[in-house]
Amino acid sequence: MNQVQVRLGKTEIVVNKNGFGALPIQRISDEAAVYLLRKAYNGGIRFFDTARAYSDSEHKLGLAFSKAVREDLYIATKSGAQTGEAMREDLKKSLENLKTDYIDIYQFHNPAFCPKPGDNSGLYDAALEAKKEGKIRHIGITNHRLLVAKEAIESGLYETLQFPFCYLATEKEEELVEGCKKADMGFIAMKALSGGLITNSAAAYAHAAQYDNVLPIWGVQREKELDEFLSYVEHPPVMTKELAELIKKDKEELSGDFCRGCGYCMPCPVGIEINNCARMSLLLRRSPSRVQLTEEVQKKMMQIENCLHCNSCKSKCPYGLDTPALLQKNLEDYKNVLAGKVSVS
Repeated sequence: MNQVQVRLGKTEIVVNKNGFGALPIQRISDEAAVYLLRKAYNGGIRFFDTARAYSDSEHKLGLAFSKAVREDLYIATKSGAQTGEAMREDLKKSLENLKTDYIDIYQFHNPAFCPKPGDNSGLYDAALEAKKEGKIRHIGITNHRLLVAKEAIESGLYETLQFPFCYLATEKEEELVEGCKKADMGFIAMKALSGGLITNSAAAYAHAAQYDNVLPIWGVQREKELDEFLSYVEHPPVMTKELAELIKKDKEELSGDFCRGCGYCMPCPVGIEINNCARMSLLLRRSPSRVQLTEEVQKKMMQIENCLHCNSCKSKCPYGLDTPALLQKNLEDYKNVLAGKVSVS
């Protein structure tokens, strides 16, 4: 057995380098979700990440894991509350959904600022209170904003940071990883497959394995996906010349401005599915194109023609993208593909 372990900083949580991202299980039935979660646990995965915002994801985790195994796994969830009072309500609901007495890592979910003791929000004070009561064991923060993430690291208030990180990361994201290491904070890598743009999970894993304080969480919805990651528990991929070349090629192709699919621009006032439509050109070329050319997807893409150019999505993009322009560019490309003017595989 050749497991790769990761220690999440001062939390002293040590797990293998495969976290289960439970956002996608909200799209499947209770039965299917419970089956996947239990298979993941039986296969050696011990870290499960969810959120109040993921509709019934917490509920499904609660169904999957009995109190008999609770001490053998780690559950992280999140609250997007804006006030301490609202956070207490979120925590109460999370504990009920998860059928547990405590949360291992309770995270502020992508706040636009860094919660601190005594600020006007009352968020951090509420988290400290919950920690003293034993309802949460560690306080973390998730974000898509470099400045907020950096402030969280420098504050010394947080035990973990969850931030997008994969082999498409820039030096700025790598600096966050190094900052967490120096601060003895765990770094939980979301978007480890860049929202589906990275199609070689072995390359993604091998890249993450180079950082001893990074725990990637893989979004899992299908058993085939889970089997792939379970195979890495005992046989973790290592960086090879071939994988390094693949990563180099992907970096060249995906350099510059592109939509990561985080979804923080949503909802759109006219119903455009921005987080997929704004990166359709890449999806057409990096996944089976037939999946993106169905009548259902065509209808979603044509919705872009109803864009109000209100710039709401642009103002909310944590990466500073000109989202309306990006949507139009993707629509033009999509129409050219449909018309046969541009060929894709």
